[in-house]
Amino acid sequence: MTLHPILAALKKHKAGVILITLQIALTLAIVCNAVFIISQRVDRIHRPTGLDEANLFQVNQLWVNAPTGNDQASIDKLDAMQRADVEILRQLPDVESAVAINSLPLSGNNWSGGIRLKPDQKTSTAHASFYFGGWQMVHVLGLQLIAGRDFTATDQRHRGFREKTVPPVVIVSKALADALFPNGDAVGKSIYMNNDVPPSTIIGVVARMQTPTIASWAKDFAFNTILIPARMDANFSGYAVRAKPGRLEAAMREAPRALFAANPMRVIETSGDYEDRTVHSFAEIRAYAYRADRGMAILMGVICVILLCVTGAGIVGLTSFWVGQRRKQIGIRRALGATQRDILRYFQTENLLIAGAGVVLGAILAVGLNLWLMKQFAMDRMSLAYVLVGILVLLLLGQGAVFAPARRASKVSPVEATRSV
Repeated sequence: MTLHPILAALKKHKAGVILITLQIALTLAIVCNAVFIISQRVDRIHRPTGLDEANLFQVNQLWVNAPTGNDQASIDKLDAMQRADVEILRQLPDVESAVAINSLPLSGNNWSGGIRLKPDQKTSTAHASFYFGGWQMVHVLGLQLIAGRDFTATDQRHRGFREKTVPPVVIVSKALADALFPNGDAVGKSIYMNNDVPPSTIIGVVARMQTPTIASWAKDFAFNTILIPARMDANFSGYAVRAKPGRLEAAMREAPRALFAANPMRVIETSGDYEDRTVHSFAEIRAYAYRADRGMAILMGVICVILLCVTGAGIVGLTSFWVGQRRKQIGIRRALGATQRDILRYFQTENLLIAGAGVVLGAILAVGLNLWLMKQFAMDRMSLAYVLVGILVLLLLGQGAVFAPARRASKVSPVEATRSV
């Protein structure tokens, strides 16, 4: 089969050819970038926090008529109330352990600041999020200690919510340790948090711990975290509770009841929407944190499906129209000895030429669109693999869409064609 008859036929239908070519090009450009965005969102949703997520839940509560002053007596009383709550939670039959903590990864309640290596350093070496809580945080959260030692009871401190104190010792995530000390010798080194003096000494490194926020402004330090063995005392408190394997739901039911039974002068909400409740499993925290990413991925997926369907339908419609117009030519070719396979191959080759032109233009548009998105929305550069896969998908889509009308054309008999003249 020569290309000359195909090209000559396409010249007679320039408008249709141009429309389908542009449609294929735009579809390729949009679908490639949409799939790239989907893959980024899916990776974001499933990235591990470093916690024992399957067995962890959070309890936030507000005291009623609790001390609100900054004097030492008020702070000590609030701390005693926190310690009593933690002990109650630890005694529950379905609870393995519990700890007071100001926040959890993905919870949105973020405390962060700059980290410096020298007291007179003007620019921070790195930025990190701070977790304040009991000295058992590493165990309760299920973190993996990969260097140094864990906190002990002698490291424990407590402080008022508005009080500013410098912890003598801290544990950092590996991501932060690598940012501060690329040679891997973070343990035993001193750091300055928010220009505070004296410095804090790093005594341990955990493999991974995510920050409480997933906002775009925090993506550069998403896993830079510091554990501080200092309970924060206020008229509200938060507890991380690790349930025994398979007992998460039972532990979540028991915890509020036990706390209310010990002291009913508090507010804990266990019903309503996510925003209304103060008791959440970590699975709920993760789902709520990534709800926008999940929605974006679904929306982009729907857009891709619609665009591919519309493009396929356009190819089917145009090819069917051309088949109807060319019945005489098809009949003549059949009379001259063309087989059904020859007619089928003719229309498939014709579509391949149109789709080929479309994907070449679409590849250029896809790269250009990605560069624009990088500039406007600080997106990552799209791998050319997405474009190559997109090209293959569009070419296969074109061949699949043209098959049905091409097959109908191949069944046109010479007699029927001549009689329709």
